Amino acid sequence: MTTTDQRTLTSAEAAPGARAAAAEPAPAVSSQQKLLDQLGGTRGMVCTAIPVAAFVAADAAVTLPIAIGVALALAAAITVWRMVRGERFATAVGGLVGVATAGGVSAWTGSAGDFFLIGIWASFAGALVLLGSLLARRPLTGVLWNVSHGNTYAWRGDRPSLLAHDVATGTLTVLLAARFAVQQWLYLSDATGWLAVAKIGMGTPLLAPALLVVFWSFRRSTKRLVR
Repeated sequence: MTTTDQRTLTSAEAAPGARAAAAEPAPAVSSQQKLLDQLGGTRGMVCTAIPVAAFVAADAAVTLPIAIGVALALAAAITVWRMVRGERFATAVGGLVGVATAGGVSAWTGSAGDFFLIGIWASFAGALVLLGSLLARRPLTGVLWNVSHGNTYAWRGDRPSLLAHDVATGTLTVLLAARFAVQQWLYLSDATGWLAVAKIGMGTPLLAPALLVVFWSFRRSTKRLVR
């Protein structure tokens, strides 16, 4: 076999490996994009922000029931628009359900600030659950990862996997605790306008990177434990 033939054979043998190595990161990018798409992306964040901003603006100019009606009407219109565009029903209708629930609480109590009450205390409850899972040495993201794999892996016995889920669960804990602390302070200060800013700013813009940390912890466990 000539030197040229040997080089050709070596290149042919190496090409599949090179192609596999080049293609390996693609699933991660695809999965990350899918995760962000499930959150609605930038469009979803804007669609969520519009009814909240409209509620605060309307409350400053008209009565509370009318402000709630404006927010609901906008949320309904946005829901129809998103469904016409072909978005999943659960994704499209989620914003409407949230606005309707928040508006119902606000109408019941007669306070504009109570429009944000459910979200504030949901953050508090979530932070407590996540913190409890960390203290119990069963970080919630690890529990969910194991459930998604049929509860068949001793993931807590693998220190790198456990550490990854400690980081992921801790990230979500800090995010929810910060949401509660900031928004509860604004709520007690009766700063309804700033509450809207905090709700929007501490929503998807912070949740997306936090969920990417969760995604990383899932991939780390899968690579180490799943054969």
